[in-house]
Amino acid sequence: MPKSSLPLGEGGGRGRLRRMKKTLYLILPALLVLSGCSEKILPIRGVKKTTVTEQTTSDAQPMPTNPVEETVDVEYAVSPDTAKLVVERTPIPEAWTKIEDDSMVVLESMSGELDSLLGNWYAQTYLMVDTTCTATAANPVFSDTVYTDRLANLPCIVPMTYNQPVRAHIDRYAKQLRHQVSYMLGMMEYYEPLIEQALDVHGVPNELKYLPVVESALNPVATSRVGATGLWQFMYSTGKIYGLKQNSLVDDRRDPEKATWAAAKYLRYLYDRFGDWSLAIAAYNCGSGNVNKAIYRSGGKTDFWDIYWFLPRETRGYLPAFIAATYIMTYHAEHGICPMESKLPLATDTIMINRLIHFDQIVAGTGIDMETLRGLNPQYKENVIPGKFQPNSLRLPEDKIRDFILSGDSIYNYEREKYFSAEKVKELKNQALNTGFVIHKIRSGETLSTIARRYRVTITDLKRWNGLKSSNIVAGKTLKIYPR
Repeated sequence: MPKSSLPLGEGGGRGRLRRMKKTLYLILPALLVLSGCSEKILPIRGVKKTTVTEQTTSDAQPMPTNPVEETVDVEYAVSPDTAKLVVERTPIPEAWTKIEDDSMVVLESMSGELDSLLGNWYAQTYLMVDTTCTATAANPVFSDTVYTDRLANLPCIVPMTYNQPVRAHIDRYAKQLRHQVSYMLGMMEYYEPLIEQALDVHGVPNELKYLPVVESALNPVATSRVGATGLWQFMYSTGKIYGLKQNSLVDDRRDPEKATWAAAKYLRYLYDRFGDWSLAIAAYNCGSGNVNKAIYRSGGKTDFWDIYWFLPRETRGYLPAFIAATYIMTYHAEHGICPMESKLPLATDTIMINRLIHFDQIVAGTGIDMETLRGLNPQYKENVIPGKFQPNSLRLPEDKIRDFILSGDSIYNYEREKYFSAEKVKELKNQALNTGFVIHKIRSGETLSTIARRYRVTITDLKRWNGLKSSNIVAGKTLKIYPR
């Protein structure tokens, strides 16, 4: 019975409710284990009381700026740190295994050109083929029983259902995207510690570390057709809600560390809202509004596979893609896929910058090459760190941190007038401090079309934001822009 329908009269009614809630919170750890994991127990921070409502817009993602969580203290029957709860898995309903769908949208991360992925700075500079691994040209053929057993043996919280949509995505990763998987295995070596730490702090299942595989193919500068950006493909509005700076100089959605912590917080919020990790994953893709709508249209059902046919087409393929990604990143060797070896400088550190500084100045003062500097700091779009207006971090290899500190003011003063004239500083201030929008100064030769492409907006939007009746613009004037 839903909490909202329990009798709440005076006296015995509330007493019964309290006893039922106490019993529920004592058994929830075991229920989590039964949902698909034999050894993991997540700390329960409370059950969110959710009201399902029909949404009026398909893309709505209603979230408070500071999500309020209704929490309770949980007493475990045994310590989750020391106890090992051994239970049998809850069988996956047969109806879920029989779902077939040939109309799913192939996700953007699974349809991109391999050349563009392997042509980025990370792959060119720091990835090489692992010569200790023996790769095969063809993908081995396995039965459905093999896939089912392998998924069932994964130590996970999210139920690893096997069906035709999941099989279709596994086949795509194992066949068409074999080289892409090899790249992602190499990049995961670099990102995995960072991602796992953030997920652990926020109580998010460890297997969700593979969600960026689905979102961006682990490309930190990936940008989708609709403007979602970074490892976790944050849209502009959601990134703002979760504290990611975005203006014409800085885009924290491209900062792997900051974006990962924001994503972990967002995923935890979605779980607290829906009480189910599969639904949280779906909502990450299509927004809470669309998941609420699917629940409403299904008659109030609250399992992903029960509301499957009421979800947007892309979202129907999103959880299967995640399950497939988790599978292929674990069982890649069984499919003859070798990881590329990561040569990224793992020994890095950050230093806070409180002044204006250009990447050219850092290169001159430390000897670091420009591509490495850009690769470690992909959030800076114009090679400028606007620390004078807001403190910003600079990531460098540890030995370069020492060089930077020892060089002192000489780095900041290097050709300073060239990079930071009085006029330039004024322009940078406008760009850095307008968090809801950016001010773009029109340069000679620019058109509304070229400006729209740069900020990934439409010409119609530019006209509406600036009260323009025609497409004629004048160099030296400014435009207000709300970038995606």
